[in-house]
Amino acid sequence: MQLKLCVDVPSVDLMSEVLLPTVVAAVKAAGTHLLDRFRPGARPDSLDEVVAAIYANDSASLAYLRPALERARPGAGWVEDELEGGALPDGEWWVTDPVEGNINHIHGLPGWAVSATLVRDNQPVLTAVHVPLTGETYTAVRGGGAHLDGVRLHPSAKARLDGALVGTGQAKPGESTQTFARMGRSLTAMLDNALVTWVSVPATLQLIHVAAGRMDAFWQYSEVRSGLVAGALLVAEAGGTVTDIQGAPWSVASRDFLAAAPALHRAAVEVLATVA
Repeated sequence: MQLKLCVDVPSVDLMSEVLLPTVVAAVKAAGTHLLDRFRPGARPDSLDEVVAAIYANDSASLAYLRPALERARPGAGWVEDELEGGALPDGEWWVTDPVEGNINHIHGLPGWAVSATLVRDNQPVLTAVHVPLTGETYTAVRGGGAHLDGVRLHPSAKARLDGALVGTGQAKPGESTQTFARMGRSLTAMLDNALVTWVSVPATLQLIHVAAGRMDAFWQYSEVRSGLVAGALLVAEAGGTVTDIQGAPWSVASRDFLAAAPALHRAAVEVLATVA
């Protein structure tokens, strides 16, 4: 998947464009149900309570999301584990996160959403991300641009890291000690070079800001597909640059990820290249 060269956008994927309203309706329906379940005063007391609440939310969302998407594309596969990484078998696959930022939802925090992405032969071709607390819906179709509630998105025009808002975050619990160490070193490197560095979860809610030009770059040491495919397509279709941390074209098999405003992408690569 050649997401790096965003100027060489393909022609619009007409099949995905026709499918998009159905996907939007599905993520909105799931999001409305999650909004009914949201409690700003929620305070889980133990790991067992946290895990139980996460699974309950996922099940509640999938009850709306999965049937609608499987009816829309009966031949598409379904990725069961949202924390999986790496390449998929050829063909079409739904990669969803039924509660992006589930950890935020169950603690009564903002910063959660519902996402669904259709991946065809390991290329994301359609995505919809709905943010229930704001009512915003971000969409992209390969070759058709990225939009927020129908309005075209564009990345930041910044060219210097010293004026940039950049971000990163933890992809999942239980990453290796080596991954956590790289995250820490990369954070220090960016703190030394960028204006402000933001650390939060989930990745998709930072990537929608990169696509919309509110943030200037996001990086992550991760292969978790569900946290990256939606944002990768949104940023690329908005006109941003999506690569791995070394600056090579990103794919679902890449071990790390960088999305940035085009004019400061190279500077971000150079800073992250100092991280062993």
